[in-house]
Amino acid sequence: MLFKSINPHNGKEVGQFTALSETELTTKLERSSEVFASWRNVSLEERSRLMMNAAQVLREGVEEYAKIITLEMGKPIKEARAEVLKCALVCVYYSENAATFLAPEFIETEATKSFVSHDPIGAVFAVMPWNFPFWQVFRFAAPTLMAGNVGLLKHAPNVFGSAQMIEAIFTKAGFPEGAFQNLIVHHDATEQIIAHDAVQAVTLTGSERAGSAVAALAGKYLKKSLLELGGNNAFIVWEDANIDEAVKTALVARMLNCGQSCIAAKRFILLEGIYDEFVAKFITGVEEMKAGDPISEDTQVGPLARKDLADQLQAQVKKSIDAGAELLSGGAQNECFHEPTVLGNVTPQMAAFKEETFGPLAAMIKAKSIDEAFALSELSRYGLGVTVCTTDVEKAVSMAHRVSDGAYFINELVKSDPRLPFGGTKLSGYGRELSKDGMLEFVNRKTIYVK
Repeated sequence: MLFKSINPHNGKEVGQFTALSETELTTKLERSSEVFASWRNVSLEERSRLMMNAAQVLREGVEEYAKIITLEMGKPIKEARAEVLKCALVCVYYSENAATFLAPEFIETEATKSFVSHDPIGAVFAVMPWNFPFWQVFRFAAPTLMAGNVGLLKHAPNVFGSAQMIEAIFTKAGFPEGAFQNLIVHHDATEQIIAHDAVQAVTLTGSERAGSAVAALAGKYLKKSLLELGGNNAFIVWEDANIDEAVKTALVARMLNCGQSCIAAKRFILLEGIYDEFVAKFITGVEEMKAGDPISEDTQVGPLARKDLADQLQAQVKKSIDAGAELLSGGAQNECFHEPTVLGNVTPQMAAFKEETFGPLAAMIKAKSIDEAFALSELSRYGLGVTVCTTDVEKAVSMAHRVSDGAYFINELVKSDPRLPFGGTKLSGYGRELSKDGMLEFVNRKTIYVK
């Protein structure tokens, strides 16, 4: 099977990739088992040195890596550079903190000594998406490799060029061949991979449908799984908020990566008293953003990664308008490009409210009170994160319990940070990535007891 990577801006081919045969795949899986046997015994100091090397390789090659991201999935080049540099940060973070995270935890009991050790488990299989083709991989790979596990990557087919470069980064950094392997396979090979004895866990970032399928396979073969799925984040603005600052934050929260992010703000829930002002300033900000070729330095809005994604967003816009939403700005589509679009007076029955919109569509929703704003926020099948904008920070903190999502940000867009655990609730998945939590997801917490 031949996979092609296509530039969504101009339709030109970026690269071709041949799928592994069943025999080649089996060889790679067995190789991961062999490498794990030795890699698990490599000292933390040496693993740390190699992970620091990976950070340096990323920094030195930032232009090359950013370019492949932009060509394959259309991310504006400035954002692509920032993504690569963030990957370097997560490598440094785990290089510096893994020893602390993996240190034995001593617990006082009747024993002479009792403690918990943190041992590696084997190969961790990652099924990763195209929207952050480097970051999604590195936030799994850095803690996985530092814990003494080995990594297997099945990336999205439209970013297989990025996947090849990521494997090459770890090789160039000095990691043993086979410690991190890129698998060029169709999704039909997923069961063969999960079923293999070398694979002890699977982590997936992607759609609800993909997550359900992979979780079912993980359950079938009794393998640990972690899922980071879709989101429909609310961005709540109270009447006392600094509106100019809230709009500035909101524009990034919705339009970063052309809106193609699970944690992007999608539903803007605005108190009635500031609704008109916020919407007017938001529209002005959106319409001032420069659209064009994402490889250009001044481009802020590029194409969506594939035409079917733009088609889906356009369908959601039309369904919402048919249901009574007001088209305030944008709304047009041309192949992979979809205009940044603002819909007003959106209600819970509309597609723009109840469905995940993966693109530059902002749904503006009125709320009569703070209580109603939180109630509207909770009317979602997803639970990744919520933003609240207000000058009364203490009150906002005291109301964090009103939100069932995995993250609650005050006066800031929801974002992932290597230092903080990241993950969702409800149909946004389960488990946590990043921070200490992310490292401990894929280790054996072994109880050791000495009488």
